Amino acid sequence: MEIIQIQDFLVKVKNVPVIDVRSTREFLKGHIPGASNVPLFNDDERAIVGIKYKDESRNSAIRAGLEIVGPKLVSLVEQSKSIAKNNKVKIHCWRGGLRSESMAWLLNTAGIKTFVLNGGYKAYRRYQKEYYSKKVNLIILGGKTGSGKTAILYEIENLGEQVVDLEGIANHKGSAFGALGQDAQPSNEQFENNLFEKWISLDFHRNIWLEDESKAIGKDFIPDEIWIQMRNSPVIALEMGKPLRIKRLEKEYAQFNKEELKKSIFKISKRIGGLNTRQSIEAIEKRDFSTAIDLSLTYYDKAYQFGLSGREKEMVFRIILEEDNPKRNAEKVLDFAKKNGLHKNIQCRT
Repeated sequence: MEIIQIQDFLVKVKNVPVIDVRSTREFLKGHIPGASNVPLFNDDERAIVGIKYKDESRNSAIRAGLEIVGPKLVSLVEQSKSIAKNNKVKIHCWRGGLRSESMAWLLNTAGIKTFVLNGGYKAYRRYQKEYYSKKVNLIILGGKTGSGKTAILYEIENLGEQVVDLEGIANHKGSAFGALGQDAQPSNEQFENNLFEKWISLDFHRNIWLEDESKAIGKDFIPDEIWIQMRNSPVIALEMGKPLRIKRLEKEYAQFNKEELKKSIFKISKRIGGLNTRQSIEAIEKRDFSTAIDLSLTYYDKAYQFGLSGREKEMVFRIILEEDNPKRNAEKVLDFAKKNGLHKNIQCRT
């Protein structure tokens, strides 16, 4: 077996499949994207070995582990062979200790080339935080709810720019209605891992475009290291009339059933007030979605203006959009960024 550092684990042997030998519970909490879980111990077995280690001795824990793993040896090898590519796998546990070393010994004995992550998953998470701390040149695309920010960002990406869709990675659109039509959100730890997979693919010599977000996207939180940079980066604030925004939102949300929409309204009932809540629910019952959206935007527009007011004025650049055409608006935004000196190539700052 070959013990490798996290940088080599992620880059030099990038196309080799990853086997995570931690327990299922550990894996589900958070794992390296694309990794397969082949647990050396299940959750209960891990607890047994841990108690032996704590209450008795290391040797006692090893003995208990061997008794548990013994009957599984053939199965572990067969699972790993089905995952291996060109008879190679990368392996890690929590800290790069006995679990990964034992699995590596077993697989090497079975003729499978193994690369073991020094420091394990813990080293991966630590490296992730360090990488997030690197300075990057962000351009933040802001605008009131319904301005089509996400659609515009994807068109900006089609024009050759680097874009990170935070809401897409979080499986949530950020508002009280944000979970509608989305897959279940990943755990916060997994959100950070999935975001990291995108982040390490970026060229820090170029601009990176992000949508203006609250720190929380549903139940997931943007890592502090990125959030701080977002709050200190220039914002291009889209100014689009309310009728256009209502029309876009109606197309997006009228497809959902009334009960789902009403539940979303109740989530913000304290913020929009009792009267607006009742009128919104009545409008939804009548399938008068434009009225319900108009009432909800009263809150969201105020919240957006409040968030924008917390930024330095010289870092906010407003652009008026007179149509809801993401492709043309993306071209307009990109031209605006270039004319205002926001779009530039920079040297990577570490």
